Amino acid sequence: MRLALALSLMASTATAQTCGGDVTRFIADVKAEAVANGITQANADSFFQGAQIEQSVLNADRSQGVFQKDFISFSRALISQNRIDNGRIYGQRYDSTFDAIESRFGIPRGVLLAFWAFETDYGQVQGNFNTRNALLTLAHDCRRPELFRPQLLAALELFQRGDMDPANTTGAWAGEIGQVQMLPLDIIERGMDGDGDGHVTLKTSAPDALMSGANVLSSLGWHANEPWLQEINVPDNLDWSQTGLDHKFRVSDWAAAGITAREGSLGPSNLQASVLLPMGRNGPAFLAYPNFDVYFEWNKSFVYVTTAAYFATRLSGASVYDAGNPSEPLTGPQMQQLQQKLTARGHDVGGIDGILGAMTRNAVQAEQQRLGMPADAWPTLDLLNQL
Repeated sequence: MRLALALSLMASTATAQTCGGDVTRFIADVKAEAVANGITQANADSFFQGAQIEQSVLNADRSQGVFQKDFISFSRALISQNRIDNGRIYGQRYDSTFDAIESRFGIPRGVLLAFWAFETDYGQVQGNFNTRNALLTLAHDCRRPELFRPQLLAALELFQRGDMDPANTTGAWAGEIGQVQMLPLDIIERGMDGDGDGHVTLKTSAPDALMSGANVLSSLGWHANEPWLQEINVPDNLDWSQTGLDHKFRVSDWAAAGITAREGSLGPSNLQASVLLPMGRNGPAFLAYPNFDVYFEWNKSFVYVTTAAYFATRLSGASVYDAGNPSEPLTGPQMQQLQQKLTARGHDVGGIDGILGAMTRNAVQAEQQRLGMPADAWPTLDLLNQL
């Protein structure tokens, strides 16, 4: 899940990337680039010994249909009672590590526990794809070489440092390693020794993984000791066209508009925040604070980010959200049909993929406004028919 951060880390040094073609020639080109950047020829040769393209990696890359689910379905699938119970257990087991993280970075333990749970079930399921082969496969594939070729070179650097075994290191299909699933560039830039043994071991050391994850979030702009997401009550007469992540107002302005916290009180009155309605005005409602935006640097999926942020509130003591009574979500084919119609009207929805992402939501909201419908960015069959 950790693809987005790598793009920001490599942005200043990225060059035109080659991809495709003969695999042997491709590997030779990568070796030459690595040697030019300080990797010894012996290490470059050793790293790629036995390397191969993995079709299973390409299959996984092409089949991420889970993100087509709506927020309620997705969150209920990911947030089990077992994960909540284990969150409490692991929070107590590594209490001193979480205390150190909160003291140093101002990041609540619930935030990291949620990532830890979703990425690897608290370190129990870290993936069995060979990391070197996964990165080689995705770097050679021409869909996103600008992302994965630098990651492959970073894995070579880890190998030269003695921190990676190319034949045996395993992880996720996209090349992430360890308990919070960090790509090689992340590890080089943000890895931290959390247990004091002088090494950054993200696969076997929970303190290392958690401290490194906290360092990543902090580097992405996490505001210490500030909220990230909070469930709210919304009045029936709210201006729905002002909801969504592109519309930010002070918390005091939202309070004046009738927004109240479902539990406790709203965040600091001067903070900027957005009203987030993942399933429209009749579904769950949240106030998204500036820290919520940091989640999108970790993962670009709207439904994943919202679920991860919400789960962090649950692990911090919040109640189960009020699901409300939202309109039935569109099916995958209906969503694709909607995206085609929105594209025909000049909207950029980011591709016809059947996924209700941020760009599709913005287009839906614009068309709802044009048609005089409640502009809550939740696509309905009525909207599809009117278009």
